[in-house]
Amino acid sequence: MIELLQVGSFPPEVQAELDAGFSCLQVEDLERDPASAARVRGIVTRSNQHVPAELVERLPNLEIIATNGVGYDLIPLALAARRGIVVANTPDVLNAAVAELCVGSLLALLRRLPQADRFVREGRWREAQFPLATSLAGKQVGIVGLGRIGKEIARRLDAFGVVLAYHGRSDQNLDWRYQPDLLALAREVDVLVVVAPGGPETARLIDTRVLDALGPQGILVNVARGSLVDQAALVEALQGGRLGGAALDVFDDEPHVDERLFGLDNVLLTPHIGSATAETRAAMAQLMLDNLRSWFSTGKALTPVA
Repeated sequence: MIELLQVGSFPPEVQAELDAGFSCLQVEDLERDPASAARVRGIVTRSNQHVPAELVERLPNLEIIATNGVGYDLIPLALAARRGIVVANTPDVLNAAVAELCVGSLLALLRRLPQADRFVREGRWREAQFPLATSLAGKQVGIVGLGRIGKEIARRLDAFGVVLAYHGRSDQNLDWRYQPDLLALAREVDVLVVVAPGGPETARLIDTRVLDALGPQGILVNVARGSLVDQAALVEALQGGRLGGAALDVFDDEPHVDERLFGLDNVLLTPHIGSATAETRAAMAQLMLDNLRSWFSTGKALTPVA
């Protein structure tokens, strides 16, 4: 049976499929039996798990790294490329779920849905009317990173009557306006949605300058990676009233979150659940498994990272 090194845990039903088709080793198994490293032909992991370069270096016969997720910024791509190791992710199958969460989070923040829920539960509706909130219709929305997921978000936001613009590496000649200057985009919009890939090239892309350009009425939504936002600068901007609000599904040091965010009423916090629907996670796991099976049977992965 083909031996894989497993980095991270999977739900029982996914683990059962892995165990039925492969022999899964843990990192601890390599410590107990160093000779087992030579038998490992694949790594199976999740996109929120770090795959260290030194771990890859210990596996002389590694052929493929299959991740359950779209992100691959925690995988040593340059090392994999040098060694001819294929990296495969699970694109497209999670686009709709992440887009749903993005739009839902933005609406919940603007319409203050968590606060409204507490208002009713605590019996305060009997004494007062809930304060007015903010409408999404007519707002200027900028999207940072208009890839597959970004386009899904844009299409959904279109239905709310917003004015869309986007920033990325190039003008894609789409119906939405391209803005090559990130600071200019932040100054122009009411809402800035971050959905660019993680990694060194985009680390702290959303810094103090961008947050200040967005301004005291501006809203930041991050459904990408915590690394894209300077979290200390974000907290300071929110606390100081220099930013209107934020909806955050991702953080710098998950699952540890800066506790200063907990006391802010203009922040919506969710525990990295962009793809967390039963349907989406099942599709992601299936594609990860199919990548492994295809590689070991045909020598080709279905969705290799370009």
